[in-house]
Amino acid sequence: MAECHAQNKAKLISETRRRFEAEYVTDKSDKYDPRDVERLQQDDNWVESYLCWRHDVVDETLKMIDESFQWRKEMAVNDLTEASIPRWLLEIGGIYLHGYDKEGNKLLWIRVKYHVKDHKTILDKKKLIAFWLERYAKRENGKPITVMFDLSETGINSIDMDFVRFIINCFKVYYPKYLSKIVIFDMPWIMNAAFKIVKSWLGPEAVSLLKFTNKHEVQDYVSIEYLPPHMGGTDPFKYSYPPLVDDDFQTPLCENGPIASEDEASSKEDTESDGKDILEAIFNEEQTALLKKINLTESTSKAEENEKGDCKTKAFKKPLSVFKGPLLHISPAEELYFGSTESGEKKTLIVLTNVTKNIVAFKVRTTAPEKYRVKPSNSSCDPGASIDIVVSPHGGFAVSAQDRFLIMAAEMEQTSGTGPAELAQFWKEVPRNKVMEHRLRCHIVESSKPISLTLKDGAFNMSDKTSEDMCLQMRKLRHIEVT
Repeated sequence: MAECHAQNKAKLISETRRRFEAEYVTDKSDKYDPRDVERLQQDDNWVESYLCWRHDVVDETLKMIDESFQWRKEMAVNDLTEASIPRWLLEIGGIYLHGYDKEGNKLLWIRVKYHVKDHKTILDKKKLIAFWLERYAKRENGKPITVMFDLSETGINSIDMDFVRFIINCFKVYYPKYLSKIVIFDMPWIMNAAFKIVKSWLGPEAVSLLKFTNKHEVQDYVSIEYLPPHMGGTDPFKYSYPPLVDDDFQTPLCENGPIASEDEASSKEDTESDGKDILEAIFNEEQTALLKKINLTESTSKAEENEKGDCKTKAFKKPLSVFKGPLLHISPAEELYFGSTESGEKKTLIVLTNVTKNIVAFKVRTTAPEKYRVKPSNSSCDPGASIDIVVSPHGGFAVSAQDRFLIMAAEMEQTSGTGPAELAQFWKEVPRNKVMEHRLRCHIVESSKPISLTLKDGAFNMSDKTSEDMCLQMRKLRHIEVT
């Protein structure tokens, strides 16, 4: 069934491309940006997003693509940069990306109180919306977004139906399949009539995506850690510019507190030592669990040893999912597993393997830098080598499913140094299009152990020989999994 569906989808995509080229590009080539036409021929997901929004009706899909492409050229969407937006508009903080809803969708904040209806500035405001959406679309490639319409402290001068309609059209036509929902907070009664019109613009299928909320109801969609205090939340984030709010990923903590790339001191020897300590912790955890269940008598010692051996085997053989990137293989592929608060917060491990012939620089960032310690968070990996990154909760904070980690990697020249100063300079100069990025979500495990390794401090000591043997076995298994 799945295979049949995939084949049908592939046929629709092929037909859409062929007909758009024959029926539209031939007559309207000057109305489209050639980069969009080329992308349509290469990006299956992009074609599929238009098809999905038009229920796989190719005729309707072609009309939508035509309208979207003409708009993209008129707005020069492919060329929009930070410099394209007036500085005052970026400084005011009326539109920006920050945080996630409870489903893990990115939040696009529209602080309506900062908007004053003015025909002289409306085009720049539309460009700002397009800038943020295009920026997000290029990074996330189809992941939905939740629009937060914050109407608190809003007056009659802020009502601009033309601007609202533009935002609706962005999701209906220009960025199909990207809208998760529109959360409208604290709407004044005077705007009731206006939003009845908005519902008609959305159409019957999308009206259900409108969520009217107050301070209590908004928490049904966004947890308090991503809500500002005036919405009943605890998010300490305060918008400022410059720099541009950059996807919420910030430098996490290392073992000695906040770090910056220029003073990262973690060496490869530290990494090897961490890996060894962590493996000891895994083994000690298994020993502790066994000693609770088995009486320590001489008659049962052999059975206990056998069971400890089984536990070690289980710990090593649990499969780790692997994301196979062009520079690094990253394990786990999508989610970091942590124990629940009740079971005790646990460390977890990210394994990076360099699959290039050059040194690869990497750094780790997170949406919740105050919550986690990451070691190393900024270092390099030799060709063919692996690096263990230890991630542990910090300061009594609870792990949240909304937390995200970003791994950034870039290939270095053979002659480049890998000290803290050299790495800091490298990240300042490396072109954006040369940087590989991969995101990881957090997952909380209530009771049973997850697929990826979770680590907890143990209570027993282990001989150096045993620890070295375990490190060797782990590295052999890791090599098999990623090759």
